[in-house]
Amino acid sequence: MDFQLSEEERIFKQMVHDFADRRIAPLVDVWEKSDVSVIDYGDIIAEYRDLGLLGITLPERYGGSGLPAIYAVLAMEELARYSTMASGLVMETSFGPIRAVEQFGTEEQKDRFIPPTCRGEKFMAVAMTEPGAGSALTDLTTRAVLKGDHYLVNGQKRFISGGGHSHWYMVYVRMSEQKGHKGIGGIVVEKDTAGLTFGKQEQFMGLHGMASCDLIFEDCLIPRENLIIPEGGFAKLMQAFDVERCGNATQSLGIAWGALEAAKKYSQERIAFGKPICEFQAVQFLLADMAMKVEAARLLIYRAAVNAGKGLPSVFESSVAKCFANEMAKEVTDMALQVFGGYGYSKEYPIERMLRDSRGWPVAGGTVQMQRINIAGAMLGRRFNQR
Repeated sequence: MDFQLSEEERIFKQMVHDFADRRIAPLVDVWEKSDVSVIDYGDIIAEYRDLGLLGITLPERYGGSGLPAIYAVLAMEELARYSTMASGLVMETSFGPIRAVEQFGTEEQKDRFIPPTCRGEKFMAVAMTEPGAGSALTDLTTRAVLKGDHYLVNGQKRFISGGGHSHWYMVYVRMSEQKGHKGIGGIVVEKDTAGLTFGKQEQFMGLHGMASCDLIFEDCLIPRENLIIPEGGFAKLMQAFDVERCGNATQSLGIAWGALEAAKKYSQERIAFGKPICEFQAVQFLLADMAMKVEAARLLIYRAAVNAGKGLPSVFESSVAKCFANEMAKEVTDMALQVFGGYGYSKEYPIERMLRDSRGWPVAGGTVQMQRINIAGAMLGRRFNQR
């Protein structure tokens, strides 16, 4: 057992660290204060591609880097210390629904969907949640009915990250009258499909600039070859989603680490009673508690990623990492605000944004309450029926 990064991992991490300092740091305020509801990444996507930050975990034969999941975690962690909008590009192309295509799709589907993702030309979002089906996902009602060589899709999805801007959507659909998970499969719907419309862009407390809206399907005809997971494959869909939990957890880790670094720096610059506030024990305790929480979350996420290798993580390890990191980020950003005092509450400093952003990730990708159910189920080797 080795808790040290390899030389290759350290070099990669430093490369992303330097890129974040040079290119991401100046953009954060621009993104946060822009009147545009959704960030336009523009030319920076090409820089991600040239640095190998798109498709880190996807196979080389499709244009990816073919690296283990820990590399994507390291990249996201470095980028998210400034902005989870910056690390989102890595998450989408290394931990997002494109991994379901890579793990379970046909060769034709992989050739069609993965290379454009690795080139930064097209991105895939996952469409799971519905107005009446969030945590109770097996209550979803969006239907896909086979009509010859096409599926006819009708229904509505809600709070879809990337909604209206992603080019493809991995849509969880009910494919028969079977209730529960047995009738559910996954099909890719393209953005310009006739009958697919998008709701208004959501305005959230945090995560400003992230695309999110409803997807409305009205008699959408989807080619049969777009079916990735057939009816009865709900377990595969959720298995692929386990890797997205690692990405979600890393977003929380990056926010908390950024808050800790900012608090460390500020505590050495801020003078009170004639000396830097880091010399006061109360501040030292805050910094120490923040550091312990960040390090614990980091180890849990690294474990899940390293054990996954180039495959998918276990539900237990990914759920433990997500639940702990989500709650840790809320606590650490709150403590960082306390270190900053009144300045932490001001929009002139990054802490208030970090605190707001930290609150979004425990809701996204499965609530922390659902993660606890997953953890208990994995521990006891059984599923708990919530009905």
